Order: sequence, then C-alpha cells, then structure tokens
Amino acid sequence: MHEIFLDELKKLNTQFMEMGVFVNDNIDDATRAFVDHNKEKAKSMVDDEEKIPSESIDIQKQALKLMALQQPVATDFRVVISILKATTDLERIGENAMSIALETIRVKGNPRIPEVEEIISNMTHNVRHMLIQVLTAYVQDDEKMARDVASRDSIIDHDYVRARQLIVDGIEGDPSRAMASSSYFVVTRLLERIGDHIVNLASWVIYKTTGELEELSNPTENLTI
Repeated sequence: MHEIFLDELKKLNTQFMEMGVFVNDNIDDATRAFVDHNKEKAKSMVDDEEKIPSESIDIQKQALKLMALQQPVATDFRVVISILKATTDLERIGENAMSIALETIRVKGNPRIPEVEEIISNMTHNVRHMLIQVLTAYVQDDEKMARDVASRDSIIDHDYVRARQLIVDGIEGDPSRAMASSSYFVVTRLLERIGDHIVNLASWVIYKTTGELEELSNPTENLTI
C-alpha cells in the first residue's frame, strides 16, 4: 500500500515541478514583453491565462485524493500538505506574471527609464533563479538551500526600493511622464511580490523536511522610499 502512495506522490511531484518551470518561463516572457513593449506577446500570454490555475486545481485534487484513498502516516501527510500549500504559492506567482502581461497591454505611450528597465531585468533574473533553486530544494529536501533562497529576497527588496526612487526622480524631472511611468511602479511591485511568494515556498520546503512551520520573511522590513 505504501509503495502505491510513493508512486503516486512521485507523479505529483513531477507535475508540481512542471508547473514550476512553466511559471518560471512566464515570469521571463511577461517582463520581456513589458520592457520591449511587445503587446502581442503579452496578449498571447493572457489568452493562455487559464493554464496555471487549471494545473493548480488538478494538483490539489490529486493531492486530496491521495490523502483520502491512501490514508498516509504522519510524515507522508506532511509531504502532501506541503505540496498543497506550495502549489498555491506557485499559482500566485503565475498570477503576478500574468498581471505584468496585462500591464504591458494597458500601458500607453513608451516610457523609457533605462536604469529602471535594467533593474527590472535584474529582478527578473534573480527571482527566476530563486524559483528554480527553491524547486530544487523541494525535490531534494534541502533545508539549507531553501534558507539560502529565502535570504536572497533582500536583494529583490533592495532593487525594488532603488527602482521606485529612480521612477520618482524621473517623474519629478518630467511630470508629464507620470501616467506612463506608473507602469514601472506596478511591475517592480509585482516582481517584489513574486520574491515574497518564493520565500513562502522556501518555508514549505522547511516544513516538509523538518515538520516545523517557520516564518522566513521579515514583516518589519521597510520597503518605502
């Protein structure tokens, strides 16, 4: 009976990883479309917006079915709970990437603050690397890697604050750009939120491996400028 559980759990983990890779690619596609003002690319993402929620629902259904039919012991139960929670955070990351695509469609004009676009590229690179690392940590039950990933969220937060200051400085220099530049605020904030969800994923890795629920984010951190 336990062998059946492990086999089904392996399939579930594979599905979870595939969803994670797809979400990771969506982050890259969305930010590239934004920086390049590629509305067609953004629209193609929006046309496929149901894929991630559908995948999330399927994983959660399979996880609940696994618990109901196999009646896992405490340790196995913890593994299934962690994948349920982690899948929700993956879905939220996908929603944030989709919001970047929608912002690309919504924005009017072609605001250009090259320094901010460079920061957006850096934030994108960093959150995508963090996401791949935390997915690896999940599969390998690597608590240390998960903690290392969570600690790198401070880099995302720093870039977010720096980008906001540059945006404000740009608007003060040319107030007529305020409306167009507002999209920079939206996109950098969405990337910062993606970082937060990756920290949540790291906490579920730790729960899966140790059974301890631990708050890894810093709620007192000041992200204002």
